[in-house]
Amino acid sequence: MSIPILNYPIQEKLVTVADVSWEEFKGIEAQLKDNRNVRLSYLSGILEIMSPIGEKHEYVKRTLSYLLEAYMRELGIRFYGIGGFTLEEPGYASGTPDESYCIGSNKETPDIVIEVIVTSGTINRKELYKPKKVPEVWFWKSDQIKIFRLNASGEYEEVNRSGFLPNLDPTIVAAIYRAS
Repeated sequence: MSIPILNYPIQEKLVTVADVSWEEFKGIEAQLKDNRNVRLSYLSGILEIMSPIGEKHEYVKRTLSYLLEAYMRELGIRFYGIGGFTLEEPGYASGTPDESYCIGSNKETPDIVIEVIVTSGTINRKELYKPKKVPEVWFWKSDQIKIFRLNASGEYEEVNRSGFLPNLDPTIVAAIYRAS
């Protein structure tokens, strides 16, 4: 018996399911806890399931994190790379950023989370991090970086530069990525 080999790359697929209770979400999450090829996000009754995490997604994530870390090391900025771990507000939101950083000191809530968007979903990813008051959410999408900063009224607004890395021009980081 032979097993056919796929001659094409596997692409990320995204499924959205509405009207999922928090308890149902936690049950699904428990069933998939050992499957690293599936990423779950939950926001107010909406469940997104992404699988598999694609090669492009991982390449972008890794390259951006290398660039940011090299920049911070070069300038002597103390940072803690805490990667992608789940930030959760029980009963309401659960999301795992692709990368996250604490600047200056290690904290429970990261200062910066980074989301690499290859396959767009329906969940507003900024809303996932609002309950934890993550100060900045960075998005890479279509070879561009957009930065959103939490303002005094608790809403994210797009800004041109990071409040933590004000001398870093995101358009230059995106250009360096494209050149790599």
